[in-house]
Amino acid sequence: MVNRRALLSGAGILGVMLVARSLPAASGPRFEVAKTETEWRRALTPAQYHVLRDHGTERAGSSPLDREKRRGIFHCAGCDLPLYSSQTKYDSGTGWPSFWQPLANAVGTSTDKGFFDVRTEVHCRRCGGHLGHVFPDGPAPTGLRYCMNGVAMIFKVAVS
Repeated sequence: MVNRRALLSGAGILGVMLVARSLPAASGPRFEVAKTETEWRRALTPAQYHVLRDHGTERAGSSPLDREKRRGIFHCAGCDLPLYSSQTKYDSGTGWPSFWQPLANAVGTSTDKGFFDVRTEVHCRRCGGHLGHVFPDGPAPTGLRYCMNGVAMIFKVAVS
């Protein structure tokens, strides 16, 4: 048998849940470059959209940027912000372009809570596009490995 106190407590909890559900969702961080989903879909290829906007991951070894050896700068494919210098790129053996340091004021990080682990996500600080993750197993001088999705970047060769 349900008593009055249990009934009122349940009704109160249900009421709080309904009110909370009707409130607008908390807005995430605001970025300098902001577009609607439709605008992003028009501006990016399906693969770029999958990684930059849906936080996807390209298949290891699929990006030509992993094998890129020329001098230049790697830019965000979403907003063209310079992200990494080729001088900080190295072959991590993972199948993704890896760097030991981003350019100053180029990227931001956040906690990425996956199904089985917690990682540090790296995103473009200007448009918020997902780039990859950073791990503490990289070379000196930083000891960091910025493991990036090549499809999230565009390489521009240095002009001599």
